[in-house]
Amino acid sequence: MTNDKPAATGRGDLTRAMLSILLIVILIGASFWVLRPFLLPAVWAAMIVVATWPLMLKVQAKVRRRTFAVSVMTGAMLLVFVVPLLLAIQAFVGNMDAITGWLKGLPTAKIPPAPEWVAGVPLVGKKVAERWTEVAAAGTSELLTRLQPFLEDAAKWLAGAAGSAGALALEFFLTVAIAAIMYAQGEAARDGLIRFGRRLAGERGERVIILAGQAVRAVALGVVVTALVQTVLVGIGLAVTGVPFAGVLTAVVLLLCIAQIGPLVVLVPAVVWLYWSGDTLWGTVLLVWSIAIGPLDNILRPILIRKGADLPMLLIFAGVIGGLVAFGIVGLFVGPVVLAVGYTLLSEWVSEHDRG
Repeated sequence: MTNDKPAATGRGDLTRAMLSILLIVILIGASFWVLRPFLLPAVWAAMIVVATWPLMLKVQAKVRRRTFAVSVMTGAMLLVFVVPLLLAIQAFVGNMDAITGWLKGLPTAKIPPAPEWVAGVPLVGKKVAERWTEVAAAGTSELLTRLQPFLEDAAKWLAGAAGSAGALALEFFLTVAIAAIMYAQGEAARDGLIRFGRRLAGERGERVIILAGQAVRAVALGVVVTALVQTVLVGIGLAVTGVPFAGVLTAVVLLLCIAQIGPLVVLVPAVVWLYWSGDTLWGTVLLVWSIAIGPLDNILRPILIRKGADLPMLLIFAGVIGGLVAFGIVGLFVGPVVLAVGYTLLSEWVSEHDRG
């Protein structure tokens, strides 16, 4: 009899522990399910706030009140995201007649022959010139026939994007609202995360939380600032050389640079268009400008990233590219944070063995 009681007590404790764990898992899952519409805007808001927190403190020092500083930063976010979109829409609507006329005349347009300097480009010049001559001889009608499958896919993608415009607008305003709250309560949120990290893993957990913030700021400096610099330079080049819809193309370049695709996707067709329209001088100017801007991110981005966090450049680069592939645009920030935390934990584990 006395031997059965400890066994029964042990089984009761095990059942109670299993039920407790099950209830905790259900509670966490239900919480994530309820907060699911807010998760992506919250992640974006956290990345923006962490990256721009030093700037917000400088603004607060100028205006001397947190409320005014939060208002300024929130207004700046709206300007950065909304104004370019409105300008792009205005440019598109204002040039609707020109776009329609250009599309109607495209099947009968003639492609000019390749400039003489193209054949002189080392390694690929002759092949590019020959291919250009073949396309010019075939005319735009055959070119459009070859491109039709790709154009149909692009049209479907644009239709899907237009259909989800309402959801994107809602996510954007949620991001702005959550970011404003984080700006107002930034110190409390930071202290809470540090306490949580310390509770999980002591001083190591605290360092991991701080490192995650540094990784986000490093990516913001390296990726976003580099994208802004390249976009401004591309916009100047497009405007000076007279490329139509320079504002719309500049907004597209910003998205491409943030997505780590680069500005050449827009610059190369713009150069070709200038040569096609017979404006050889400005085409050459934009070509030289493009050659100077294209590799700029490979020089500027590593310098800025190293200023944000003392992490291996290969680690940050792998996090940016891998995160982008795995999670989309938000993965630009999530990927480096995940790799930075894993790298830090692994380094600490190896160091503990060496010290032992």
